[in-house]
Amino acid sequence: MADVANNRRNNIEEVASTAKNLADRGANMASRTAEAAKDTMHQVADKAGEYAHDAREWAGQAGEKAQKWAEEAYDVVGDKAGEFGRDVTNLIRRHPLPAVLIGFGVGLLMGRAARMV
Repeated sequence: MADVANNRRNNIEEVASTAKNLADRGANMASRTAEAAKDTMHQVADKAGEYAHDAREWAGQAGEKAQKWAEEAYDVVGDKAGEFGRDVTNLIRRHPLPAVLIGFGVGLLMGRAARMV
């Protein structure tokens, strides 16, 4: 009977030792998994920061290009409007009577259109 009790006690100690080893291995694995997750999160955060920096840089460059295009378009439109004004002025100076008659006709049409409204 004493042998049976010793065997059971040894078996219980073996089971307890195995359970402790398994628990230690589980804790070790959990620790390594948490460390790997932490490293992965740091890598993701670093990449997100890089992508955000690249996006800000790209947006700044796009804004600069858009501003440059707008300035160039403004200059071209201003130049064309100035040329048109000079051309009209020269045309009126060369042909004053037809210009007065055209102006009178346009004014007459605008007056009639204003009365209809």
